[in-house]
Amino acid sequence: MNKVISKEDAATFFRDGMTLMAGGFMGVGTPQELVEVMLEKNVKDITLIANDTAFIETGVGPLIVNHRVKKVIASHIGTNPETGRQMIAGEMEVELVPQGTLAERVRAGGSGLGGVLTPTGIGTVVEDGKQKITVDGREFLLEKPLRAEVAILKAYKADKAGNLVYHRSARNFNPLMALAADLVIAQVEKVVEVGEIDPDDVMTPGVLIDKILVQGGCK
Repeated sequence: MNKVISKEDAATFFRDGMTLMAGGFMGVGTPQELVEVMLEKNVKDITLIANDTAFIETGVGPLIVNHRVKKVIASHIGTNPETGRQMIAGEMEVELVPQGTLAERVRAGGSGLGGVLTPTGIGTVVEDGKQKITVDGREFLLEKPLRAEVAILKAYKADKAGNLVYHRSARNFNPLMALAADLVIAQVEKVVEVGEIDPDDVMTPGVLIDKILVQGGCK
């Protein structure tokens, strides 16, 4: 099955009120063209799960600036002042999660686990409203798994089966999020034939990727 789609095709998978995972670290590894598709379609009321909210003009930042997000679950928001402004104004809900905990919650969602136990956050505001579990005399927080309806990824290269190769640190959260969504769309710089990527170089297997958008529309 050919997984390569157009921007017009991609737009059909986004809807108001959806839960969205977006790869990237301060915009690096974020699929900018898929973000633009959502902006053009005027998708709103998104629950966004991402490492951060990037900057005003990059990564997922434009979704924040254009008021398309109703809730953010992220590890930090300091690089995008608009996120903090909307949070303080009560225009958007923000759930801050320690970065390692965020990664493990996504991993748990992708692995079908009921959650993870972590000592991170004990004795701080992070523990508010969360269940504590004692193991061998030590307290842990139960952090529940995260999943999304759609995950948008950014990779350097894909074959037509969806096997992905990332470019250095742009890998970041992308492989984890490929596991934890009902539909996974990868934006890539180029597509090659099946067999042209050495199996040892595959970083995310094609079985996890549903659709592929090639940057600029070139195949």
